[in-house]
Amino acid sequence: MGSMFRGEEVALVQLFLPTAAAYSCVSQLGELGLVEFRDLNASVSAFQRRFVADVRRCEELEKTFTFLQEEVRRAGLALPAPEGRLPAPPPRDLLRIQEETDRLSQELRDVRGNQQALQIQLHQLRLHSAVLGQGHAPPLAAAQMDGPSERTPLLLSPGGPHKDLRVNFVAGAVEPHKAAALERLLWRACRGFLIASFRETEQQLEDPVTGEPATWMTFLISYWGEQIGQKIRKITNCFHCHVFPFLEQEEARRAALQQLQQQSQELQEVLGETERFLSQVLGRVQQLLPPRQVQVRKMKAVYLALNQCSVSTTHKCLIAEVWCATRDLPVLQEALRDSSSEAGVSAVAHRIPCQDMPPTLIRTNRFTASFQGIVDAYGVGRYQEVNPAPYTIITFPFLFAVMFGDVGHGLLMFLFALAMVLAEDRPAVKTAQNEVWQTFFGGRYLLLLMGLFSIYTGFIYNECFSRATTIFPSGWSVAAMANQSGWSDAFLAQHAVLTLDPSINGVFLGPYPFGIDPVWSLAGNHLSFLNSFKMKMSVILGVTHMAFGVVLGVFNHLHFGQRHRLLLETLPELTFLLGLFGYLVFLVVYKWLSVSATSAASAPSILIHFINMFLFSRSPSNQPFFSSQEVVQSTLVVLALATVPVLLLGTPLYLLRRQRRRRCSRRHSRRDPAGRQEEDKAGLLDSPEVSENGWGSDEEKAGCPEDEKEAQLVPSEVFMHQAIHTIEFCLGCISNTASYLRLWALSLAHAQLSEVLWAMVMRLGLGMGREVGVAAVALVPIFAAFAVLTVAILLVMEGLSAFLHALRLHWVEFQNKFYSGTGYKLSPFTFALEDE
Repeated sequence: MGSMFRGEEVALVQLFLPTAAAYSCVSQLGELGLVEFRDLNASVSAFQRRFVADVRRCEELEKTFTFLQEEVRRAGLALPAPEGRLPAPPPRDLLRIQEETDRLSQELRDVRGNQQALQIQLHQLRLHSAVLGQGHAPPLAAAQMDGPSERTPLLLSPGGPHKDLRVNFVAGAVEPHKAAALERLLWRACRGFLIASFRETEQQLEDPVTGEPATWMTFLISYWGEQIGQKIRKITNCFHCHVFPFLEQEEARRAALQQLQQQSQELQEVLGETERFLSQVLGRVQQLLPPRQVQVRKMKAVYLALNQCSVSTTHKCLIAEVWCATRDLPVLQEALRDSSSEAGVSAVAHRIPCQDMPPTLIRTNRFTASFQGIVDAYGVGRYQEVNPAPYTIITFPFLFAVMFGDVGHGLLMFLFALAMVLAEDRPAVKTAQNEVWQTFFGGRYLLLLMGLFSIYTGFIYNECFSRATTIFPSGWSVAAMANQSGWSDAFLAQHAVLTLDPSINGVFLGPYPFGIDPVWSLAGNHLSFLNSFKMKMSVILGVTHMAFGVVLGVFNHLHFGQRHRLLLETLPELTFLLGLFGYLVFLVVYKWLSVSATSAASAPSILIHFINMFLFSRSPSNQPFFSSQEVVQSTLVVLALATVPVLLLGTPLYLLRRQRRRRCSRRHSRRDPAGRQEEDKAGLLDSPEVSENGWGSDEEKAGCPEDEKEAQLVPSEVFMHQAIHTIEFCLGCISNTASYLRLWALSLAHAQLSEVLWAMVMRLGLGMGREVGVAAVALVPIFAAFAVLTVAILLVMEGLSAFLHALRLHWVEFQNKFYSGTGYKLSPFTFALEDE
């Protein structure tokens, strides 16, 4: 069997890795990505394992790499992708990588610290310059004016204890949102014995921490007395104000301002050199960081894998157990031989028997990955269980197309998916971060087939944007009806709707070559005709799909050696399903083939026949399709009902009988030791085959004890499990058949939505004006609205609805017949993610 039809054969392999070559062997296995390691130290905590120190060193390096990566992003740079596939470095290179990385990170920290210190110093100089250049005039300047003024006291105060007091100044800058609070607190604390002047800076200054431009508020405070000065300094410190010295003389302030500007220019030059050196350091980080990140991640993965290995008693080798596909065993042995050649002792790999269920391995490619994802979303299959994905490739797009059948809509979906398929190798397309785009891109091949099948079913329904197309000549002739019925002008004027009688010669010429006849789009009973057709089509597709699922269960029973289930489960299930609902499908097909258009009015009803089948009765007004129909129907119902006890009791009784027979044989072997030894020897020789093919259902397996004795079957549990399975299948045949009617319902809904959209938008626009210019101008926005609504409603919303219903039909109605989905995937140890 191919790996796509059924999971590949997986074996448990024990590896003996020499201590000197264990790292290189595991590294090579990571490059190949063939094996999944089993944790042999599950009872040991992560802090007590052998290579925990190496893992911590790798984690410390990852922290350093994170710091370097953040610094690169802070500078507005991007890290390039590593070139080629980098192998995991040998353990002796870890110290060199750590020293090199620490030296580079320390150099980057020093340069970044110097840059921040210079930026803070430059910011202080600019603030000081802004304070001196804001034009705060000392309050005593008015006293030096020629002549008296309003503020000049008329009487000079006599000398006293305060005659030697002089005016002092406090100048600085504060953030604008703190200025009002600072001014109010200063006035209250100093009781008005000060003069404060606040002004906003004319230019914005760059914040050295955030790098964003910000406006500052400069202030100049004049006061008298040392105590008030202490209060002012404490308050400004509490508000984190930048305080600068302020000279009283105007010339001194100008000289200080020129000196500050000169210092700012010199500091800018130094800062420019620092930033150039910083860019050089960041360039070295850009070159060093990507390959080192990949190598350290691989090294950490290797040590984590080695921590899952156990140490031999002689401490000369490590013992590992891995799951590996049988077809990859030669590649595994060759890789181990090449990796351990330098150590002088080659690694050994040999297959061992196992009682645990192996993981499931199904290889996929670009095309099959999306379909396998649909199956795995329901549940990963048990080991070597039949895989529904190959059949889903055809059935899923087809059932979707049955609900979405329209040539125009299918063509749009097909072209969209085809564009993604053609551009799948472009880096910009694959690396897009939009989640919606990633979802569509991941299922591009699924969308491609969904669109292609929708075009096919659209031709069958004869619908293209809800409009019928005449590809072939119609099978109905209106001219023959008019010539032979004697329709007059008065009759035509009184009857808006005309009836075509197929019993009249020449009116019905024969069935349409492919799909629905376009004349039905003009008929008044168009909807009734399509309802009948699509309803019967849904039942036929549903019964066929479910019967195919039951047949696939045969391959599971044969592969797992459960041949008794063929007679006790599969045969009764097929008899029950086909005896009732298969007979319904037969009646539908028989009526299509036996009843012609001329005798359709007097054709018997399938529904009445099917009801009478279960009531064991007949209707005189409903004629049978064929002779002895009542006998056939009664026989099928009795046969279907007779399969229920077989399905309910057959498997449990067989399992209990087999267990009783094995107990008797075991007692006999205990009395005969020679025979017991032969039996044990045969069991050991056959153990690999048993481990490969002995995975049956849960009630038959019932666990694998370590002493290799068969688990005891509890009769109540076996009967209960089989009763649940029987009730689920018998009732499911009815409910699942009805569930397939969603194909009819959604197909009808899609067709009616398309018709409504055409009638409410395009038909309205086409009838707005008869003149060419008016119609052209009106059709532009109308067609745009029609296109937007078509994509938003019919493609996206209706497409999503049909997708979900097709998903339910596969998960519940189809896969439930043969697929358990209780396994787990093979997760190989691989460096593929690290390379990406």
